[in-house]
Amino acid sequence: MNTESTKPLVGVICDIQTISPHLFHVAGDKYLRALSQAADVIPVLIPCLQNDQNIEHWLSRIDGVFLTGAYSMVDPVHYGESRIDADYGYDSGRDELSFQLINGVKQRDIPLLGVCRGFQDINVAFGGSLHQAVQDVPGLMDHREDKNASLEEQYAPVHAVTVSANGLLNSIIPDPEFMVNSLHSQGINRLGTGLTAEAFTQDGLIEALSINDMTFGLAVQWHPEWKVMQNPTQKRLFEAFGNACRKRLFNGN
Repeated sequence: MNTESTKPLVGVICDIQTISPHLFHVAGDKYLRALSQAADVIPVLIPCLQNDQNIEHWLSRIDGVFLTGAYSMVDPVHYGESRIDADYGYDSGRDELSFQLINGVKQRDIPLLGVCRGFQDINVAFGGSLHQAVQDVPGLMDHREDKNASLEEQYAPVHAVTVSANGLLNSIIPDPEFMVNSLHSQGINRLGTGLTAEAFTQDGLIEALSINDMTFGLAVQWHPEWKVMQNPTQKRLFEAFGNACRKRLFNGN
């Protein structure tokens, strides 16, 4: 195998969205470009077709999995709560596919990177729960973006995260603290079993986690993919993920 020309295949989860009048399986351009440019991998979309295709067919052929952010929220039924009265969208197909992928990569030790909703997917998959409206929780900041602002303003760094010493994130980004953007209404309430908190905001909210007993299982609440080639700190996340995928591809399971 020519290791210089062969790149890892990374499965990217799809959301189901209606683009009138039809349903589409979609993934954001910014995630795909970050994977292609910063991680140097080949992104392939995994559609929400669980009833038609066995997820093992995907997991046997890919070298990594990326869980994107999304406009939908994890249905709180998955952590034993009812939906609050909020203008949220839900995507049951995304929920089901997320949990199947997370379980599958854990069993096979396939490198996994999650962002925003992907971060929340992982926590719920491991038995954790979410604050459905972080801004309404006493003592927590409002972590939402201003949707009336430009994209540049929405994705600008707005608060610092403090990184836990000696963790996976710390091995990738050695800075004990750095600035991140913040565009989320929900956040971790109870951390799932088998997960380790890797970074926190000043209000105590968990902003990054790793999966215990995996070679590379990491997720962050912020959006590192945004203009990642212009952000050396966040680029390190994608580089580390890409390297883990390459190691799996060339060294085997």
